[in-house]
Amino acid sequence: MMDHQADERFMRRALELAEEAARWGEVPVGAVVVEDGRIVGEGFNRRETWRDGTAHAEMLAIGEASRRLGGWRLTNCVLYVTLEPCPMCAGAIVLSRLRRLVYGAADAKGGAVESKVRLLEAGLWNHAPEITSGILADDCAKLLTDFFRKRRAERREGEAR
Repeated sequence: MMDHQADERFMRRALELAEEAARWGEVPVGAVVVEDGRIVGEGFNRRETWRDGTAHAEMLAIGEASRRLGGWRLTNCVLYVTLEPCPMCAGAIVLSRLRRLVYGAADAKGGAVESKVRLLEAGLWNHAPEITSGILADDCAKLLTDFFRKRRAERREGEAR
């Protein structure tokens, strides 16, 4: 059952995590895994910090939830993420059997749910989560746009020196 207020509340927490990623100089993406109304896993991008291409927000949140719940099957869980998942994260969503995916901003360049490819389409794999998109999409997109605008300005400033 979908609860719009709960979706917004948990997406706001994912946005807080995305802001933390930006403070670390990471692309601002945050994710939370929720079971029965409580957060059981959180993550934000750490690819640059950890020098690990797999350190996406979703992967870290799913990993924490699995450790906390004592198993890899997250069948009663919902993943909230500020940006449409990439192919790797879409695969992790299928493999961890998440019941539902809720994401904010679409990712025209790398989104693997609806934008670029549709890896979570029903019937494609042995599991397909329910999908809700566009929750706080403007806030999620603005955080990314502001981050990259600032990064480009810093790069130009460095080149001018």
